[in-house]
Amino acid sequence: MALAQSHEVMTRLTEVHGLAKGAIAIIAIKTSGDQILNQPLSEAGGKGLFTKELDLALLNGDIDFAVHSAKDLPTVLPDGIAIAGYLPREDVRDAWISPQADQPQKLPPGSLVGTASARRAALIKRLRPDLKIKLLRGNVETRLEKIAKGEAAGTLLAFAGLKRLGLAERATAILDTRDFLPAAGQGAIAITLRAGDLPTNAFLAPILDGKTGTALMSERAFLKILDGSCKTPIGAYASVEDDLVSLRAIVLKPDGSQFHEADSQGPAGEAEHLGERVAQELLRRIQAGFFEAVS
Repeated sequence: MALAQSHEVMTRLTEVHGLAKGAIAIIAIKTSGDQILNQPLSEAGGKGLFTKELDLALLNGDIDFAVHSAKDLPTVLPDGIAIAGYLPREDVRDAWISPQADQPQKLPPGSLVGTASARRAALIKRLRPDLKIKLLRGNVETRLEKIAKGEAAGTLLAFAGLKRLGLAERATAILDTRDFLPAAGQGAIAITLRAGDLPTNAFLAPILDGKTGTALMSERAFLKILDGSCKTPIGAYASVEDDLVSLRAIVLKPDGSQFHEADSQGPAGEAEHLGERVAQELLRRIQAGFFEAVS
């Protein structure tokens, strides 16, 4: 996935600047998140596991910019690292993959669903409390293979990721955001660089999308207030039409038994404030111990 996203960035830059093939080099960096496959990321260190090696390469001058799945970026970046912006956002929805049922609601009672996402697990349990959740890690192809082998009755993946890998046809169904609100940043490719690197920022600017940047500003501000992590079941999706930002958000107990939702709108110029306001509204409703798992 990381390589597919990097190639997309390289292709866009090459075309917009009229560069020769090979003018931009891609350096593959293995992250801790890619290597830890036997436990949830929340127990191993959270979202930073997908970014710290790239941050270090930037700060050391080994690379000029880094390409990330926006949903994997921590809300607080290390000193010296900044977000240049985002490519135009892809489809934000989750895809359902299962050889047994065309929707999660149609699985037989007590079926096993594989996922490494606390959000997806909680949303599944909200709809079907009887379903069981199994940890399913690995790259997209590995997860698809595990489902095909019957290790779980189904799984959920970002539809954007399937599309970028040319695997869109593997989706059994595309899930409505009314039932499965995506993770903050889902579907967006983020580019980070060294803070203050104006030449690189100018080089990247032509491929960056302002609407996506506005939407992500709202979603990330929301997430920062709630201290969202891989451990916390949170969904947030902001859309931008003309000069108006609309934000929908949800927080859930890990077992999906309780949840709180909120939505609001505001001017695009106040996208960050909108995210903070929605987060504060939800915080007022959340009682102590809400995010504790049920034994």
